[in-house]
Amino acid sequence: MSPAHNNSESVAAALDALDRGAEPDRPVLRDAVRALLTELSQRAPGRSVEVRIPPFGAIQCVPGPRHTRGTPPNVVETDPMTWLLVATGRLGWAEAVGDGRLRASGIRTDLTEYLPLTPE
Repeated sequence: MSPAHNNSESVAAALDALDRGAEPDRPVLRDAVRALLTELSQRAPGRSVEVRIPPFGAIQCVPGPRHTRGTPPNVVETDPMTWLLVATGRLGWAEAVGDGRLRASGIRTDLTEYLPLTPE
């Protein structure tokens, strides 16, 4: 993710929309997802887990063995709204995994030690 997407204002705007009972505008949600992915990559540098938030972004993070080809063994994937909620602490990791909103496969995919994220 480029530094241009590390925009905490977008996270605040997206959460504000949710607090008002509205869905964030697509560009706001996109920028919020990217800002939170950037924050995760800074907080958990590495390349052992791939975090996918289609269609807005994907990163590799978490220290450990690096993955270079094919489908990574450690993958986290969810939709943008669920990522916003989990990354900001409004939805618990275990709850999101338990109800199927977030898919985490592999032994390194529990990101709870890095959450919640707050872009600087």
